[in-house]
Amino acid sequence: MVDPIDRMKEATRWMWALGDYAEVARYLEPHAEQLADAADIRPGMEVADVAAGNGNFAIAAARRGARVIASDLTPKMIELGRARTETQRLTVEWQPADAEQLPFASDRFDVAASVFGAMFAPRPERVAAELFRVVKPGGLVAMANYANAGFLGSFSALLTKFSLAPPGGLDVPSPFTWGDAGQVRRRFHGKASSLRLDRGTVRFSFSSPKEGFDFWERTNPPLIALKTMLPPERYQQLRVEGAGLMRSLNGASDGSLVLDSDYLSVIARKAS
Repeated sequence: MVDPIDRMKEATRWMWALGDYAEVARYLEPHAEQLADAADIRPGMEVADVAAGNGNFAIAAARRGARVIASDLTPKMIELGRARTETQRLTVEWQPADAEQLPFASDRFDVAASVFGAMFAPRPERVAAELFRVVKPGGLVAMANYANAGFLGSFSALLTKFSLAPPGGLDVPSPFTWGDAGQVRRRFHGKASSLRLDRGTVRFSFSSPKEGFDFWERTNPPLIALKTMLPPERYQQLRVEGAGLMRSLNGASDGSLVLDSDYLSVIARKAS
């Protein structure tokens, strides 16, 4: 019998290989840069970028002179990240890894970071334990995590409404709970000697609502996955509700589309 968590992770590998993630990553890159500044990445540091996507944080750290290992659960992300860092002539080691079971020695890194990545692993307590395990005493765990407030949290809730239940009846917490300061404090309790939490906003801007919806249909892996799985009439209902959600959250009044999403920046120092 296949373990439900293993089934979920296989589905995750498939899903996150869908769409053009590089387009989304361009919106997220400034926030990876901000987190690298907040973590005070300096030359000679050893840094892990966990659930790295196509490498926004890895690139920010490598540009600051750190020795970087970037990892992701999805092989497609590793391919994209490796090609990107090679094109930019940055030295980043890429390897497959599960954020819940990192293949790194304990007390190894000066900084272990994840930008909108490790938050999607199904068991947050394991993620927290692993991030702190691989960091040296006195080192930092740094994260940027989407919060429920704003477009992405609301859009995720809509996609969940149209999705199948997790395999095996798993009770998996929403990834967006990582954007709740109280949840982060609880998950890091006893692991961190200090914790800095700051609010941020990711802004997605488009020339029109149609361009915006086309962007998400082209780039958002959960939405693309649902398009392949739902009956056409059910998917059309999702499109209608998704377009309505974007109109209701639109921060622009000039015919363009502006969608803001809250996130939580986390800088935690491991107890010595």
